[in-house]
Amino acid sequence: MHISLTLVLIAVTVLVSWRAFTDQRLLGRLILWPPAVQRNRQYDRLLTYGFVHADWMHLAFNMITLWSFGSAVEQVFSAWITPLGFVLFYLSAIVVSILPTFLKHQRDANYRSLGASGGVAAVLFAAILFDPWTKLIIFPIPLPIPAFLFAILYVGYSVWMDQRGGDNVNHSAHLWGAAYGVLFTVLLQPAILSHFTRSLLG
Repeated sequence: MHISLTLVLIAVTVLVSWRAFTDQRLLGRLILWPPAVQRNRQYDRLLTYGFVHADWMHLAFNMITLWSFGSAVEQVFSAWITPLGFVLFYLSAIVVSILPTFLKHQRDANYRSLGASGGVAAVLFAAILFDPWTKLIIFPIPLPIPAFLFAILYVGYSVWMDQRGGDNVNHSAHLWGAAYGVLFTVLLQPAILSHFTRSLLG
């Protein structure tokens, strides 16, 4: 019997986030707080921050997106690099996507970051390479839009908001996660670029 590792990742994230909603000590230990990494060498925070969320809405948005696209990416990646390879791709995306933020804020005791968005963005953008014309429904827009168009809007919006700041969302992690998802997939299977182009134009 095949076990969906995407569902396992979702279940673990929901469980840990749910516990952290009511356990401030747990949240404080898992969240990315740069001084704890810098001074106390708690490097695990570069990963564990991706398993806690600000609230149920934050958690639901990330996990619904991961559920919607993770299974397709898991299936392809499992054939390429085994199911464990897919899990390592997701976990490494969480780490890689936060590194620029950590380096920028490593001495900022007032900075904190949490959420799986970087890893989810990596999975989403890998899925877009597989099928650029798949339809996405993005709240609050009621109409489905092609995945490649969403990717353009997503990157543009994230760059703009990252430069503007002030909304307590780590748009940098979104961008780096998306970039990592594309780069990892292309390096793993360079032919995906020609597949993407043919699919887009065909």
